[in-house]
Amino acid sequence: MEELSRTPVKKAPKVIKDRIILGIDPGTNVMGYGLIKITDNKPEMLVMGVLQLNKFEDHYLRLHKIFDRTLSLIDEFLPDDFAIEAPFFGKNVQSMLKLGRAQGTAIAAALSRDLPIFEYAPLKIKMAITGNGRASKEQVADMLRRELRISANDLLPQLDATDALAAALCHYFQTNRPQMDKPYHSWKDYMAKNPQKVK
Repeated sequence: MEELSRTPVKKAPKVIKDRIILGIDPGTNVMGYGLIKITDNKPEMLVMGVLQLNKFEDHYLRLHKIFDRTLSLIDEFLPDDFAIEAPFFGKNVQSMLKLGRAQGTAIAAALSRDLPIFEYAPLKIKMAITGNGRASKEQVADMLRRELRISANDLLPQLDATDALAAALCHYFQTNRPQMDKPYHSWKDYMAKNPQKVK
């Protein structure tokens, strides 16, 4: 019997398509949104902002505004993925219900444009961005500023915007980030291995 040659086949490197991710931090008082663009495995911020809803007394009008703004962001930036912060469980049932409605409304807008939906718990997002599931919103914002090279002047005072941006970046880290060749064991370790981001 003739023996077949077993020449190893070299696998082509994984080609990751450039894409845009829309992140949403749902809320019925303030909705945060952020978009990042991935080019050659490098994320950069496109835009972030907030939708102020507390000026509208009617709860259903707020939901309408959430739907319209989410849809307008999708139509303007044509994202490939939709990442949203999942509601957290709290003691106030009414607040949880309203938050769930806000999240569902934003998701409905994304579904109407056939966008794939990805939900991430707040702890998961904080862990992905800072390495600490108990990080403060301010720590998340500071890490985003370093990771996405955002000018301090471009950061908004409302942390709902950076929370939304964090959801988008978390999704990128979870799905498409190249394997890290240097794992981090602590915040100090991260800073030591990334001196260019300490500035």
